[in-house]
Amino acid sequence: MYVDEKKTEEKSKERTAGVKYVVEAKFAVDGVVEKHDVIGAIFGQTEGLLPAEFDLRELLKSGKIGRINIQLNSEKDHTEGKIELPSSLDRPETSIIGAVMESVDRVGPCEAKVTIERIRDVRMDKRRQIIDRARELLKDWVVKETQSADKIVEEVAKAERQKQTTKYGPEELTATSDVSEVDRLIVVEGRADVINLMKAGYTGIIALEGVKVPKTIINLSNKKEITAFLDGDRGGDLILKELQQVANVKYVARAPRGREVEELDLQDIKNALESRVPFAQIGLLEQISPQVLQLRGTLEALLMDKNGKQISRVPVSQLVETLKSAEAVDLVVFDGIVTGRLIDLAKEKGIAYIVGERIADSARVPGEVTVKTFSDLKLDEKAEKAQ
Repeated sequence: MYVDEKKTEEKSKERTAGVKYVVEAKFAVDGVVEKHDVIGAIFGQTEGLLPAEFDLRELLKSGKIGRINIQLNSEKDHTEGKIELPSSLDRPETSIIGAVMESVDRVGPCEAKVTIERIRDVRMDKRRQIIDRARELLKDWVVKETQSADKIVEEVAKAERQKQTTKYGPEELTATSDVSEVDRLIVVEGRADVINLMKAGYTGIIALEGVKVPKTIINLSNKKEITAFLDGDRGGDLILKELQQVANVKYVARAPRGREVEELDLQDIKNALESRVPFAQIGLLEQISPQVLQLRGTLEALLMDKNGKQISRVPVSQLVETLKSAEAVDLVVFDGIVTGRLIDLAKEKGIAYIVGERIADSARVPGEVTVKTFSDLKLDEKAEKAQ
């Protein structure tokens, strides 16, 4: 039933127009539940309480209420969270919906309590935003109108200079003109990579211009935050190994396997840089690859400490319960799907890394936890080389 409700909510989100109010509620459940349990309880327990025109499913289908947003946190066999329900109904009707939500007293088999905190008028927020934005536009308008001709020429010339590459350091490395000014740099392999990233709107870029890492790059890595953005081929692998030995690089980003940075489009570049990993993590993941190869197909999980030492090995079905009482776990590797519940638990326990077969579509990864899949470790490739 929940799957159908979720699909209905997705469709209604597109149809909902002119949201006026948002019903904001808090809830407490005497047990461990997930988002779909809460949504199912709201729809299930309110059904038939009022006339058909107030049935939540029908209101959702018609777009008169929007997709229900749930935020929750579970610990010590207790769950608390917040509910947001957008409404395009009038004030009295929206108030009735809020009262109906408060009638929910169970989520699954667990006792629950829902309390409406407030009904927020979205239009008031929009009015304030419009007024603030109008002030900004007026100020910007006045500033632009009063700029002198010399100032305009200077800005145009500056923009043109930023579009051009320059030479940096004794080795005359291809770079953007702001390398000396910025605190964060992207290090790529060659001139074509620099130009491609500039076209995508990025600055603070410098090229290695070869497999051997130049002294200029080594010196910069001791002064600035460096992200190495390398091709997804053998050459990129070799450069990565040398960087590990001679430079102080903080992050590593890679082009998709078999592709080069110079041929990536804007979205590919954005995805690669957003998926960058801490440089210190590279060695750890290389170290665990042989163990992960043996783990595939077993439906088991490995729990490891910061040194890569195995703490325990358990069936995937027991992983969550084991983690609740485990100590000093820094890395979890398992033959299964990385869910939002597991990520939340890892964050709570201070676990830095999770590696699984794949990541659930609905899972959101916070900055405190690094999540990788078996394909990220290129296990199939390593297995072929080992044969």
